[in-house]
Amino acid sequence: MRSHYCGHLDTSLLDQEVELYGWVHRRRDHGGVIFIDLRDREGLAQIVFDPDRAEAFAIADMVRNEYVLKITGLVRNRPEGTVNPDMPTGEVEVLGHSIEILNKAKTPPFQLDDEHVHDDIRLRYRYVDLRRPVMQKNMRLRSQVSRMMHSFLDENGFIEIETPMLTKATPEGARDYLVPSRTHQGEFFALPQSPQLFKQLLMMSGMDRYYQIVRCFRDEDLRADRQPEFTQLDVETSFMDEEQITGLMEELMRALFKQILDIDLPSPFPRMTYAEAMYRFGSDRPDLRNPLELIDVSDVMKEVEFKVFSGPAKMENGRVAALRLPKGSDLTRKVIDDYTSFVALYGARGLAYIKVNDAKSGKEGLQSPILKFLPDEVVETIMLRTQAETGDLIFFGADKTKVVNDALGALRDKLADDLDLHQGEWAPLWVIDFPMFEHDENENRWNALHHPFTAPQNDSSAELQANPGASLSRAYDMVMNGMELGGGSIRIHRPEMQMAVLQLLGIGEEEAREKFGFLIDALDYGCPPHGGIAFGLDRIVMIMAGASSIRDVIAFPKTQSASCLLTSAPSTAAAKQLKDLGIRLSKPPKAE
Repeated sequence: MRSHYCGHLDTSLLDQEVELYGWVHRRRDHGGVIFIDLRDREGLAQIVFDPDRAEAFAIADMVRNEYVLKITGLVRNRPEGTVNPDMPTGEVEVLGHSIEILNKAKTPPFQLDDEHVHDDIRLRYRYVDLRRPVMQKNMRLRSQVSRMMHSFLDENGFIEIETPMLTKATPEGARDYLVPSRTHQGEFFALPQSPQLFKQLLMMSGMDRYYQIVRCFRDEDLRADRQPEFTQLDVETSFMDEEQITGLMEELMRALFKQILDIDLPSPFPRMTYAEAMYRFGSDRPDLRNPLELIDVSDVMKEVEFKVFSGPAKMENGRVAALRLPKGSDLTRKVIDDYTSFVALYGARGLAYIKVNDAKSGKEGLQSPILKFLPDEVVETIMLRTQAETGDLIFFGADKTKVVNDALGALRDKLADDLDLHQGEWAPLWVIDFPMFEHDENENRWNALHHPFTAPQNDSSAELQANPGASLSRAYDMVMNGMELGGGSIRIHRPEMQMAVLQLLGIGEEEAREKFGFLIDALDYGCPPHGGIAFGLDRIVMIMAGASSIRDVIAFPKTQSASCLLTSAPSTAAAKQLKDLGIRLSKPPKAE
């Protein structure tokens, strides 16, 4: 057993013999004296071997990077002038007495201090990548966050309960991962997208306060903050309303940030309706560190002859909005063209703009190809409404409301990133009063904005069915720095309301019984009012670690194509396995 971790050595151990285990981070030969930086999960220790101990010196001369060693030696002060103030162990070193090579190592596929290694290489050799100090730090942070969540919820009367991994497919908004059943051939389990229905059933069982740090699975396209399998903190409570649930979850988040990062988050978190967030920021997860806002100018564009603006301004589901960029007139035409290409990714057909060269000179002080289409009074109103000043740049979006919000909302975020516009470091927010449904124009049907078990603000099912497009839900999302950390809602606890919602979603009684019969039956047996929330643990750790991708806070993540380069998964199954499952492939898999 080691006596100490490498990173724990300090002057309190002077003249003591220590026994260390770890990996060779670096080996240096300085004029007949060999230095080895030994690394373990807690940090580095400098070990010195001199020729006086011939046997140990000869072994030290043989070692190379990433060899696994056992070293014993005496802690001493570093010589004057060699103290390293940037290292926790920088005041001391160990005079090596003995050294044992526990295992040799090939030359690593990359240097651990190389910050520009391709992600595919890092994931292929993840066991090497995880040795890097930043990854070790991230894994420890994840452990701290998980431990604190357990502690906080235990202290607040929550019970940790596990829910099944093999379950029934439910419409949660993404594709399920299916697991074929051997004992029920032709039938399939689904890996859970969330424990949603089970945690509601636990409330109906009288458990009152439940939580679980649980693995979930969604077969969907990936991005920086999304993986096919992910971890969430799942919480459900009975007899608590929105204010009580969000207030308690705020306490949890404030405790995490204070105890782990020594950061004081505001109390209470600000609240903003979904409608206001979309109107001002084009997003239901706005980054409030970003001072840029969308300014609606639909009303002043309705009568202009320029149909690019007047058309959307007159549409029931159209919008014309402006986005003022202070000091933005310095942007070159090429940069503006690049931003035009960027908003095209969100469906925008162009990006009009006005450069404000001199705000006091009226239209003459402005520069834009669209000015000739706009009457003077319209231009004046735009300048007043956007509060444009000399040197500013005003971008415009004109299209269907969703396209404008998506495009200008994304542009707002990109401008803040590119031009370093963020003010402050942490900006938590609750977004509330979401619509119950969103309309799918292609299929002419309603979809649940959150999920089908979210309670509406309407008191009666008849009121909900009479005007579903205007109905608001009792849902709430926690947002931090433009990222959704968690989402939840008060749930439906009356069977007639649950059936009304399912009918609005195009799910008839027979289909509802087939998919959710167990839930609908449970609602008839004394279901309490209840609600909950689920937090993305990976996202929370990612934002606390300052990482750019959740892959950096997950030990063994998947690639962008949902594959594991380390284990070469997914892979083909043996013919006997498929036969046992009653499965025959329609065509052989293609070699990658």
